[in-house]
Amino acid sequence: MSTQAQPTGSRPSRSGSTTSGRTGPGRTGPDPVSGPTTEILRLTDVGKSYGNVHALRGVSLTVRQGEITCVLGDNGAGKSTLIKIIAGLHQHSEGVVMVNGEEIHFSSPRESLDRGIATVYQDLALAPLMSVWRNFFMGAEIRRGLLRSLDVSAMKRIAGEELLRMGIDIPDMDRPVGGLSGGQRQCIAIARAVYFGAKVLILDEPTAALGVKQSGVVLKYVARARDAGLGVVFITHNPHHAYLVGNHFVILNRGLVSLDASRSEVGLEQLTNEMAGGSELEALGHELGSALSEVEADPDGEKALRVS
Repeated sequence: MSTQAQPTGSRPSRSGSTTSGRTGPGRTGPDPVSGPTTEILRLTDVGKSYGNVHALRGVSLTVRQGEITCVLGDNGAGKSTLIKIIAGLHQHSEGVVMVNGEEIHFSSPRESLDRGIATVYQDLALAPLMSVWRNFFMGAEIRRGLLRSLDVSAMKRIAGEELLRMGIDIPDMDRPVGGLSGGQRQCIAIARAVYFGAKVLILDEPTAALGVKQSGVVLKYVARARDAGLGVVFITHNPHHAYLVGNHFVILNRGLVSLDASRSEVGLEQLTNEMAGGSELEALGHELGSALSEVEADPDGEKALRVS
């Protein structure tokens, strides 16, 4: 007996088999009993050291269903290290990582993915010369029949439906991904993660290389992922983008948490100030102000040239 094609309303697992249990066609939603703010992922006093170098120290983070947790920080703040720990690329040196109330040490990215944690990196892991539907199902293609041939029509249909749910209409599923805008490519990566059962979605600087208009498009997709019941970790260095969609904000500074606040506890001005350096920036302002006063008091530099 031949294997039947995948029915509508089911989805393939990552191993290629067919599973069911969606809350609707093409979508994995939160457990209706658990509610919209159920804790999915918790990091408590997590640290990571590379020899004598402490990349992260004492970082605590909570991710809940239906919320966007924004992690902000300048270059070298520790954002990439944090992503790698959650994604299973690196193991933490100290602290506790819990998924659905269970303490865990991820040994590989596959283990993190199997726990429902999907990471969308800046490069998106898309093949520019391949079609939209091939990118959507890359590594998890739907097959049918004794010969296990690709069910192209089903994959095109499902990819189109999932992208429409995210608010993007691509009439031609055979179009190469490289011909799409940056915002559309982000949408494909996000929709793919949602379709394959992600509960936590980590977005690594999704607006970093985009203009104002395309950044706005991506932020809409991020909000739709939150509204679909996912817990979203939005990594960014732009406080304005973070404040447009965020529910909770964590700022990293040289591997330490300098701010941890909900939206009701912090405004955009304070968030921007903390992101810019906060007290360090204020101290620098006083230092530069003092230096400027000295220059104005001694415009010819006579004090600097005087030899005792």
